Amino acid sequence: MNKILAISALVIGFFTANTGWAQSDPAAKQVLDGVSAKFKTFKAVQSNFTLQVEDGKGKVQGVKKGVVFMKGSKYRVNITGQEIYSDGSNIWTYDKAANEVTITRMEGQNALTPQKLFSNFYDKDFLYKLNGEKKIAGKAIQEIELTPKDKSKAFHKVYVYVDKAAKSVYSTKVLEKNGNVYTYTINTFNGKAAIGDDQFVFDKKKYPGVEEIDLR
Repeated sequence: MNKILAISALVIGFFTANTGWAQSDPAAKQVLDGVSAKFKTFKAVQSNFTLQVEDGKGKVQGVKKGVVFMKGSKYRVNITGQEIYSDGSNIWTYDKAANEVTITRMEGQNALTPQKLFSNFYDKDFLYKLNGEKKIAGKAIQEIELTPKDKSKAFHKVYVYVDKAAKSVYSTKVLEKNGNVYTYTINTFNGKAAIGDDQFVFDKKKYPGVEEIDLR
């Protein structure tokens, strides 16, 4: 699932006495709870996103576009060069350049999925606070700063930007300890998407010559 983190995952707080705040901000929780509650009303979702990667000096290293499909516990992520499918039990990660698919099992209820990035992933794993509000593209955007409680994580900060009126995630910025910054921006969001269950299973018949690595 760390591959999902690098791609989407839309798509995520370390506890230290130096954070300056040891408890989560109720105002931030109210905003995040609102986003989570609204997301849970959708039966199936299709969302287009952009991923931008910057190095420690602020130089853009690359920009990729992708799409994520979600339905119940199932999901599918397509991004330049890679496709990830999950039927809720298994995960297929397809590498286009190598024409290779790796199959693994879900890690149980604690697995990080795109759905959790849009819902209440924050309560157990992060401390969070509301930094304020600003205008972006004419929208009122609320900035929430998250700090992971687990300081062994590769990232030390996550900023979630919420569209106040829509109660939805506008963008997310992940700051890694090595200086890299990953910014995920939601370009479109359809909460009424019609998606068949077959879209969440890798069909190797559509990929002639694909090498299959089954790690289950």
